[in-house]
Amino acid sequence: MDRSAFEQIVAEGSARIPVAFRGYLREIVLVVEREPTKAHQRSAGLASDEELFGLYEGTPRTERAYLTYRLPDTITLFQGPIERACGGDPEVIKEEIARTVWHELAHALGVQEERIDQLEADRGWT
Repeated sequence: MDRSAFEQIVAEGSARIPVAFRGYLREIVLVVEREPTKAHQRSAGLASDEELFGLYEGTPRTERAYLTYRLPDTITLFQGPIERACGGDPEVIKEEIARTVWHELAHALGVQEERIDQLEADRGWT
């Protein structure tokens, strides 16, 4: 799928984020990249043969109290891995994007990976 079609699906998928969390997305730049780099893989703690769908980069809200200046937070979505995992189906991609953005947004809010895993399991996303 071409980049503009994928970006449209990103917009639709992001709109599926629960309303209670959606407002926080206004403070975060959503970026689409075709594939993750080796640096992205390392940053996420993944081996080079593992797929990376998204990556949060920034300062979590729980760590901002003493910052007077910071760069904007970003969530990068990786089109290739998402499309491969979803078989190219736009509806499945929307759901995966919603899940991935929610997961990365939780990191932005300071939620640790173990708690995110538990919340995803509660939602049936594992």
